[in-house]
Amino acid sequence: MNAITDHLNAISRRNLAASRAAFFLPGVAMGAWAPLVPFAKERAGIGDGELGILLLCLGTGSMCMMPFVAKIVSKVGCRATMIAAMLGAVLALLLLSSASEFYMLVVFLLLFGGCLGTADVTMNLQGSMVERGLGRSLMSGFHGLFSVGNIFSALVMSGLLWVGLSPFSAAFVLCALVLALLFTAGRHMLPYGERSDGSMLSRPTPYVLLLGVLCLIAFLVEGSMLDWSAVFLNTVRGMDINHSGIGFALFSVIMAIGRLSGDWLVPKLTERVVIVGGSCLASIGMVVAIFVDNQFAALGGFILIGAGIANLVPVFCSAAGKQGAMPVAMALSTVNAIGYLGILMGPAVIGFVAHLTTLSAALMMTGALLLIVIATSSTVVKRV
Repeated sequence: MNAITDHLNAISRRNLAASRAAFFLPGVAMGAWAPLVPFAKERAGIGDGELGILLLCLGTGSMCMMPFVAKIVSKVGCRATMIAAMLGAVLALLLLSSASEFYMLVVFLLLFGGCLGTADVTMNLQGSMVERGLGRSLMSGFHGLFSVGNIFSALVMSGLLWVGLSPFSAAFVLCALVLALLFTAGRHMLPYGERSDGSMLSRPTPYVLLLGVLCLIAFLVEGSMLDWSAVFLNTVRGMDINHSGIGFALFSVIMAIGRLSGDWLVPKLTERVVIVGGSCLASIGMVVAIFVDNQFAALGGFILIGAGIANLVPVFCSAAGKQGAMPVAMALSTVNAIGYLGILMGPAVIGFVAHLTTLSAALMMTGALLLIVIATSSTVVKRV
């Protein structure tokens, strides 16, 4: 433990810059997949049902790897784990850009998801150690760069495809950029990891489980915007299908801005104000979007949701990194794995509830879950 403390005391600005790259790069890789989905569907000749199974493989691959990452990082360090994970993600992305058989897409998406899940836990471990070593709030900005990576790659890939490049050529150009930044920043990523006592699968503490559940709720709200905002605008508010994606675009941009400003905002307002205020703001946004029968009101509601939800996951991840009852590496792995259930199962749960009731009721359910976040905010803050 003393060795880790000595390492944390020696963290430099280069380590900080490398940590920012560690969040940006997985965001780039994940965002690059979205524009490739229609091409993969067309090449494989599959319908919406088979596509749903494929998309499930991405989250499944991530969740299968997450419980084991803490132990891996403790053995080989953040630098080696992140470089290996991103190399695997780049390879998988290139394979996904040209695969034409359903079973091949399943295998490559499991690989892609596993690599991104590994990178996700590793970037949070690196970010937590740098945050503690420098003694200031950094996690919100780190997560903001992940969102920026999503937006950047989606725009670059869409632009390359629009000018006529094939999916493989577009993916190759983006992957070359990823590798260039990876090997530039990788030299300054932390060559060590947090201690990870015990077996690969340690029993989490109740506090860590609570943080995981709260992350799950936050990810569920984020996922509802990703998968259902365009459908809501089109089918419930009557917006043209070609324009309905603007809701998620506004949500994503506002959330990225919120996270990038979070390192300044969280210390000013305190963690509890960010948790309670953000949850209330997101809930109000959901109410406005659902109960005010107007397209612009719905867009305004999505903006409020993005602003409110922006810093919840970063605060919860930061809390997991600061608690002392469980090894930090295991705590962050657990919180991320539980949180990913919101991404993995959320779209299906919302679809099931919408089938039984209405889409508006299903989305309102996710807003109501934020009451749990508000009710437990004092417990989260007391333990930080």
